[in-house]
Amino acid sequence: MNRRSILAAALAFAGLTSATVWANTEAAAVKSVAAQASAAGAQEVSLDAVVEAVRQATLSAQVPGAIVSLNVKAGDRVRAGQELLRIDASAAQQNVAGSSAQLEAAQANLRVASKELERQKQLFQKQYISQGALERAQAQYEAAQAQVQAQQAQTRAAQTQTGFFSVRAPFNGVVSDVPVTLGDMAMPGRPLVTLHDPSALRVSAAVPQSMIQGVRNQLKSVRYEIAGHTSVAAASVQLLPAVDPVTHTAQLRVALPAGVEGLVPGMFARVWVPGSSANAAAQNGTKDAAQAGRVFLPLTAIVRRAEMTGVYVMDAQGKPRLRQVRLGRTTGQTVEVLSGVSAGEQVVTEPASLGKKL
Repeated sequence: MNRRSILAAALAFAGLTSATVWANTEAAAVKSVAAQASAAGAQEVSLDAVVEAVRQATLSAQVPGAIVSLNVKAGDRVRAGQELLRIDASAAQQNVAGSSAQLEAAQANLRVASKELERQKQLFQKQYISQGALERAQAQYEAAQAQVQAQQAQTRAAQTQTGFFSVRAPFNGVVSDVPVTLGDMAMPGRPLVTLHDPSALRVSAAVPQSMIQGVRNQLKSVRYEIAGHTSVAAASVQLLPAVDPVTHTAQLRVALPAGVEGLVPGMFARVWVPGSSANAAAQNGTKDAAQAGRVFLPLTAIVRRAEMTGVYVMDAQGKPRLRQVRLGRTTGQTVEVLSGVSAGEQVVTEPASLGKKL
């Protein structure tokens, strides 16, 4: 017979139960805390959100052509003005050469017309030609001058078009995606390179129409939470004034601080905004707000056994009973209990110490 059996036999002989001994001797040594109901927790509603870049661009070509040079890949950092890829510009260069030759011909005609006009003026002064002959010479000169100006504009347009065959970065950033390869045909509107600025990120969430007014009045209470990062209060929040006619939601944008490691566009986030139903409960009184609140417990009280998550709750006799719970979000050293524990119940904060007492 082991020591536990001997103790039980002795207790039975004395007419006592183990529960009575626990209530009288051991319960006082167990550290427990009352489950707290937070009205502030009820005033918040969770919204799914996503991390996005404030500056993000998808670059495409303005002219068709084969890609003959691809200088970047996904993940590369680029500078503003850096060439990302080049499209075959052989035809455009020939157009520039042709326009330049036509410009030279027009300038030659202008020089001839200018000299002819000077001769006609001298002859008119000596009254060898009529006024009409002089005016015809003047018109030929002006026509040659206009032709030069038109050809200059055409040459500049051809030179400008050659710049369309070089795709350059519009700002400093990181290349997110390069959906083309060397030799692919670039067409106007086809995405070639996607890049973003990692120094300016934000969290974007869709706010339902029924909550827009409440959120607009309490923008300072908005918080955000990203996986791997603690929940923090938002420093800069913007609620766009327009509502999407399809989803009937407004965009809520929360600016993220610069220099946070590990954040990239597309990451899942969560935004906590004030809820209208909880605000009404708070206005009706503290008692109603507490009833509408959520229960929070310290993280040390949580017990995990295989697939079961629970806590030890003190029963009417002062003895701890394991009870299964469902957990919500974690904030600092506390966790929200969605079900399983009511506000005011005593919960053991150090369940590891019960192994020696039970």
